[in-house]
This record gives sequence, C-alpha cells and structure tokens, in this order.
Amino acid sequence: MTHDLLRHIAACRNARLEARRRLWLGAEPVGWVTAEAATEIESLAGGLTFADAHGFEAMAASLARAGRVRWRNEAFSVRARPDGPELARVDRGALPYLGIWSEGVHVNGLVRRPEGSWLWVARRAADKALDPGKLDHLVAGGVPAGLSPGETLVKEAAEEADIAAPLARQSVRKGQIVYSMDRAEGLRRDRLHCYDLWLPEDFVPHPADGEVADFTLWPLAQVLTVLRETNAFKFNVALVLIDLFLRIGLIDPGSAEGRALRAGLDEPIDES
Repeated sequence: MTHDLLRHIAACRNARLEARRRLWLGAEPVGWVTAEAATEIESLAGGLTFADAHGFEAMAASLARAGRVRWRNEAFSVRARPDGPELARVDRGALPYLGIWSEGVHVNGLVRRPEGSWLWVARRAADKALDPGKLDHLVAGGVPAGLSPGETLVKEAAEEADIAAPLARQSVRKGQIVYSMDRAEGLRRDRLHCYDLWLPEDFVPHPADGEVADFTLWPLAQVLTVLRETNAFKFNVALVLIDLFLRIGLIDPGSAEGRALRAGLDEPIDES
C-alpha cells in the first residue's frame, strides 16, 4: 500500500457524474441519480422534475416502500448546494440513492500532555450498517433537518461519547470539507463541519448509544502513521485528520506534500 495521503482525498473525490442524470426540484438541481434509479423514479413519479417539496418527499417515501432505500426515520434537508437554503426534507436513507447533498459534523477530541498532543480514537461497532469496525472520530454524525451543526455536535457528543453539553460546546469550528464520492450505498455528496475540542487530561469518553465499540487515546504521531500506512480509518475521517495535521504543523503545510494535500482538500467540486 502506498503511504501517499493523497489517496484518501482521491478516494473521497471519485464521483463520475457523466453517467448520472439530474434530479430537479422546481428549477433547482438537487440530486444526481443513476440510469437505473432514474428509471425507477420515472416509473413511480412520472419524471425527474418535481414541482414542489410535497411531490419530492412523496417520491422518496415511495422509493422506501418499494424497497429501493433503507428508511432510517431521520429527516434531512434537501439543498441545491452545500450552503443553500432548505428546499424539502427526505429521510436520511434516501440521500445517497438520490445523490443529494448532506451535512455532517466531525470533532477532533484532543488532549495536551507534556510529551505532546493526543487524539481520542473511536472504533465503530461491529454491527454498524456502514463501515463496521473502522476507526472514527470521538464525535461525528449527520446534521438532521431543523438542527444547526453546533446543535448536532452537542447531541451527538452526548449520544456517542457521554460528553456533557457544557464541555461539548467548547468545540471550536475550524472549517469545512466537501467531497463527492461513489460508494456502495450510492453517491455521497457531503459537507463536513470540522471542529477541535481540547479535553481535560482526566476526561474519559464512554460509549453511550452502542454505535461505538470503544475509545482509545493515541499520540497524534501514531494517528498519522496509521493513516499513512493503512485504510483503518473511516473514509471521511481521513480527510478531517489530514486537515488537522496541516493546521497544527504535524504535516508541514509549506512542503510539497502539504501544498498538494491542502489543494486537494480545498478543490471545488465540479458538477458542470
């Protein structure tokens, strides 16, 4: 396996939209679907353009009834662009099938020690539907409709790691990462809000909702080594960690590698 960190960025930016068709809500392009999905949607709803939110939401519900998407009972916003206004709401399970933009929060749970900085690393539960057993952030999750990224962070911190709200609110937003990725479950078009949370040395997270098997505190240098040498971390966690390493100088941002990584993270998504 190559030790080139750019492979993680390339893996998350592998979407090829040429064979997909646009999905429209009024005059707004909100999704990209495969030819097979387009045929299914046209048979259920009569076309790929929807006049209003009600029709669009009804189409997504019909896909679930037909067994085409896994219904997760969690509404997410439908947007034409990552930072655009909410146009409709559909269940989270329909997002990749329809190729709709989604939002998430990722928190670097950091600890300062005399010998350097450390990171709390989560291991995803073995029964997770997506990426079971992969290494993950201390706190990470999708932003449901009606909640801000900050509100989602506090909710996920309590649910996943038993972090009290006052401590979770000390997280500092450091930027965002967007990517467009073909996965087994469909097209992931994601906007990640990246946060740093510096935790007390005596803080110990506890799995609270069963989504995490365990937490381990790692030296940051070890995290970087594992990221270089393996694919043990969940795909999008790798991007947030690369951003962290560039910001704190563990990877020299002025080096050839650092410049290439920053350019890869910051490259706009081309959907023309």
